[in-house]
Amino acid sequence: MRVHLGCDHAGLDLKDHLSRWLTEHGYEPVDHGPFEYDSLDDYPVFCLRAAEAVAQERAAGADSLGVVIGGSGNGEQMAANKVTGIRCALVWSEETAVLARQHNDANVVSIGGRMHSLQHMTRFVEVFLAEPFSGEERHVRRIGQMAAYEATGELPPLPGDA
Repeated sequence: MRVHLGCDHAGLDLKDHLSRWLTEHGYEPVDHGPFEYDSLDDYPVFCLRAAEAVAQERAAGADSLGVVIGGSGNGEQMAANKVTGIRCALVWSEETAVLARQHNDANVVSIGGRMHSLQHMTRFVEVFLAEPFSGEERHVRRIGQMAAYEATGELPPLPGDA
């Protein structure tokens, strides 16, 4: 499986560590940068590229996922979610990593490189990559509602009791 990586300066150390870890664990990391430390770099430049690559590969039928990293992970998640077809989840625990895949079929995960230890962040990615989507009807339905809105801009209908 290919795993696309993008970050800003705050995520550079984790991205480099993850690239090595992914290779050691049989994944194919694709590094979208940055490649050197610059405290003034802009995360959208790199995170959008990682997310775009995941979206393109998944649209072509490939089994790829992505990881974007920043100081908190918030901006990186927002950037990735601007790419059509991407569902990026901010992960801060093993449980949120599991649920991102199980319930939301997230295809990109965002992590705050300044929020956790290297060991914990690596574990979050490991759990995310290993967890399958449950395929439960309620989750499929909800993802479908988001995809339809993304495609048409039309809000899903309100339930009868709303």
